[in-house]
Amino acid sequence: MSAIAANEPLLVLDRLSKRYQRGWPQRRTTFSLEADMSFARPEIVGVLGPNGVGKTTLFEMIAGSSAPSSGRVVCAGQDIHRVKHDQRDRLAIHYHQSYQVRKRHHGKPSFLLDSARGDYPRIHLFDEPQFNTQDGYIGFMLNFFRKLRGDGRLVFLCLHPTAQYHIAILQEICERFLFVADGTVSAAPDMITLGGDARVARYLGKLNPA
Repeated sequence: MSAIAANEPLLVLDRLSKRYQRGWPQRRTTFSLEADMSFARPEIVGVLGPNGVGKTTLFEMIAGSSAPSSGRVVCAGQDIHRVKHDQRDRLAIHYHQSYQVRKRHHGKPSFLLDSARGDYPRIHLFDEPQFNTQDGYIGFMLNFFRKLRGDGRLVFLCLHPTAQYHIAILQEICERFLFVADGTVSAAPDMITLGGDARVARYLGKLNPA
């Protein structure tokens, strides 16, 4: 695996935006999402937000399977949307729910695009993974996430909490948090700070008892 420069962030969301529009002849925006932030080092990041706000869309843009309307996703020093389609998972990989890899290919033919400079993904995106509550399984998965981080990877863990133990998982494993809502992505250094946002408090207040 090729190393990235010491001062190169693992991931940069550079004025990233996604918009969906509909209607004719006057088009109106039916969905929008914006993010502008960077992730300099290996860490485990928790991602939360109500259904339908764009968490999966954000992951698809990071993994290179859905093109942004504007802005860039720079993974390990490369604009992932300028990398050959079948090599994008060497930079970032998107696992959906039952840990299946999610892919969609769009855009320019691969022969017009760059080759990936790595051979193993630096960014791992877990999109609402299933946590079986049988003995030892949750601990096994948390150790797996920690191993990825220890190997220099950037790990995103997106959960839509339906039970208290989901929050406990995020609190135990995550080093910072993102909250997706109202077309934006906001960051918080810990769960307490995140909970200070009234939108988050309303969202987490819908939790079912464990």
